[in-house]
Amino acid sequence: MQLEANYQKAANFIRAAAKQDSTLAVLPEYHLLNWVPHDEKFKEACGQWKEYLDRYCALAKECNICIVPGTILELHDAGTESEALLNVAYFIDNSGEIVGRYVKKNLWGDIERLHLTSSSTDPHPVFDTPMGKVGMLICWDLAFPEAFREMIRQGAKIIIIPTFWTLADCSKAGLALNPSAEALFLDSMLTARCFENTCAIIFANAGGPPGKGYAGLSQVCVPYAGAITKLGSCAEGMAVVDLDMKIVEDAELNYQVRADLARADWHYGYQHGTESKL
Repeated sequence: MQLEANYQKAANFIRAAAKQDSTLAVLPEYHLLNWVPHDEKFKEACGQWKEYLDRYCALAKECNICIVPGTILELHDAGTESEALLNVAYFIDNSGEIVGRYVKKNLWGDIERLHLTSSSTDPHPVFDTPMGKVGMLICWDLAFPEAFREMIRQGAKIIIIPTFWTLADCSKAGLALNPSAEALFLDSMLTARCFENTCAIIFANAGGPPGKGYAGLSQVCVPYAGAITKLGSCAEGMAVVDLDMKIVEDAELNYQVRADLARADWHYGYQHGTESKL
């Protein structure tokens, strides 16, 4: 709930990245407010979304850097029957223009479903950016391979995933079996998604004080190598990464996933909007 302080901290990280000639800065989900929907001032704070989006646009232009400002909670039509709270990721290019917008589709249980409005059946969009075709997902979307397939078919080569994923998201039964189950979940799926879609993934997860359940593990992940860098602890921080997209091209030449998806006789019916025959 420290809206301005969190923005200033994010802006300092972004300026530091820009000074190191970074072309893109990615922040975590809920980075401005955390997720505290029962706080009496939470909705009011969400109503300030446009101000902070505009400030990120100005910052991108000032620093000549593309920014995905994690997610920004947007309150629309407050106090009316059509009131909606959206969890939104934006891609802002280095001229300060918004070239992509994605509303979180797969909400995390009642924790989010009782408060957020999903993008539901809207298609997963892919955006033309200064670094090529980019898709965006948010947190729990990672668990749905169909989301990746939809964007890969549209030509996405990079998938950006702002996230607020904690170790406590696991059930008591799962934690009893493996206290690090969620870390295993994240590392395994990020690597698998890169291989099975011949894409690169930029995964920015929330960090925080030790002992509070933050998973961290922010990473840039590619086929063949897996994570080429990783913030391995829950500590807040920043990594600057060189992402060689030739790796993605080499992986596609080898695995030909995209080529198979493009075939007219591709045998998974949902992929081409037809019903599968049993």
